[in-house]
Amino acid sequence: MVHNVRSAHNVGSLLRTADGLGIKEVILSGYTPYPYKLNDERLPHLAKRTDAQIQKTALGAEKSIKWRQDNQISSVLDELKAGGYFLLALEQTAGSKPLDKFKTRDKIALILGSEVGGIDSQILKRCDGIAEISMRGRKESFNVAAAAAMALYHLTFLDK
Repeated sequence: MVHNVRSAHNVGSLLRTADGLGIKEVILSGYTPYPYKLNDERLPHLAKRTDAQIQKTALGAEKSIKWRQDNQISSVLDELKAGGYFLLALEQTAGSKPLDKFKTRDKIALILGSEVGGIDSQILKRCDGIAEISMRGRKESFNVAAAAAMALYHLTFLDK
């Protein structure tokens, strides 16, 4: 789940990564830009421009992977929980644990947040776990698309 990510290029990269790793579905929520969809309610020129920006990095993945858009993250979290998903936020907090401490489950939903502000504390409270990627350099965080790629790869392949 990608919530309140502002960059269309990050969205395209996330869709391409998810497709490459065989992720079942990508949910785009909040103000996250999304590709053109049937019965798109956005102004046509805005939908077209956003779709073109996403395509630059998605390279067709926006057409090959299942994705959906929903402004209301709360209802999506309820739906995922009711479906038996383990909600795992990718965020740096006082209570987060290193990513390698989390093992793949049959049903896991990775929650990603804003490039600048991260994941809202109210959303974090609803998650079953909070994972962070250990940093060794001077920077304190990774780009959201890069971090998602690392986390999804770990959860898909490395802990088997």
